[in-house]
Amino acid sequence: MKLTLASTLTITLVLTGCSIPTAPSAVSSLDGLFSEPVGRSSATQVPSGSRVSLGVVYSRNTQANRAYLQDYQANAGTGFGQSLLVQSIHDAYVNTSKPDLAVDWVKASLQRQFGSVTVYPDMQSLRAAKPDVVAIIDSRSQLITSRSSDIEAKVSADFYDSHFNYIGTAQGQDARSLSPVWADFKRSEEIVADINEQQNVQVRALQKFDQSLSNLLTSPTEKVSMLESNNRQKLH
Repeated sequence: MKLTLASTLTITLVLTGCSIPTAPSAVSSLDGLFSEPVGRSSATQVPSGSRVSLGVVYSRNTQANRAYLQDYQANAGTGFGQSLLVQSIHDAYVNTSKPDLAVDWVKASLQRQFGSVTVYPDMQSLRAAKPDVVAIIDSRSQLITSRSSDIEAKVSADFYDSHFNYIGTAQGQDARSLSPVWADFKRSEEIVADINEQQNVQVRALQKFDQSLSNLLTSPTEKVSMLESNNRQKLH
């Protein structure tokens, strides 16, 4: 009986998995934000503290990633998740695709380091506000699909001075490759555990971001060229 249930569940996962959204292609974190070359700041550290105002803009990747996670979560409730045999599997998909996990975490981390943190809808609004420091938040995720059980999460904050010259970057990344969730030897408990790894990977990436941010704000920044910064490995 258990074998029959497992086989039925496997078929259901494969047939309905085709509706699971796939991660969007990544672009440069500066895409659509800067219309002119960005130089390097003379600052050797990112200014921080209670008297420093920070202006934040989300990159196109971050906005696309949030939409992707919203779609993923919605499909878990009304698409592929609706026909799963086990409620716990459906719940795992929903609980591990929170659209605002990364942006809320990063904003909270920045608020602990700066006097004020304001998120602006675009660069025009940010320029008009003239904050002391600027940060572009770039966030990307890759979750389980019917074709891949490779999970990855990346988050970064590129910091610029008040003249929009690059100072340094804080970043975190984590990944894990799992055996296919639809493998016919897996019990529902094992499938749920695999799906839960999606959130674990995202959290570990954010924890690494926090450590990188702490290091960046307490140590002299490395003079990383914008070319090197823009050539970070992309999610596929």
